[in-house]
Amino acid sequence: MSGAAAGFTLWLTGLSGAGKSTLAVAVRDEILARGLRVEILDGDEVRTNLSKGLGFSKEDRDTNIRRIGYVARLLSRNGVVAIAAAISPYRDVRGEVRRTHDAAFVEAFVDCSLDELVRRDRKGLYAKALRGELQNFTGVSDPYEPPLSPEIHIHSDRETVEESRTVIVTWLETHGLLTRPAPV
Repeated sequence: MSGAAAGFTLWLTGLSGAGKSTLAVAVRDEILARGLRVEILDGDEVRTNLSKGLGFSKEDRDTNIRRIGYVARLLSRNGVVAIAAAISPYRDVRGEVRRTHDAAFVEAFVDCSLDELVRRDRKGLYAKALRGELQNFTGVSDPYEPPLSPEIHIHSDRETVEESRTVIVTWLETHGLLTRPAPV
């Protein structure tokens, strides 16, 4: 397997609408272009397929994140790059997932201001939550605990997707998780 010594997990955390899924696809495409195996574990898709029936209580959210973490751990220890794109609102559970990993675990905080999230919100969920019509909405009526010291800090309200992808890929290269592509 050229380009990386082993699999690893890239954990994208941030509020709904911050750009985690979009960024996961952009990073995946870059990693695939280097000939590596990679899988995205998108929070919404996992909720539909692996965590169906879970609600949005703290216990259910923690269970969902533990499930994503478990699958990411299995993939990464078997030479696959696992990209998790999930709100994962609680620091303690993100830390628990990190501690259970056998392969490298890289936390990337996809940070976006509430004003920009409201502006981007096509479904109007932030507006409903801010009016009190939607309960347990992370970042408004339910807590989001941003990472205290993530390996990577993305500002999706000030960076383009391409700029953010470059920040992540450069960090991964610099830390030996990806090699630079050969010159053409």
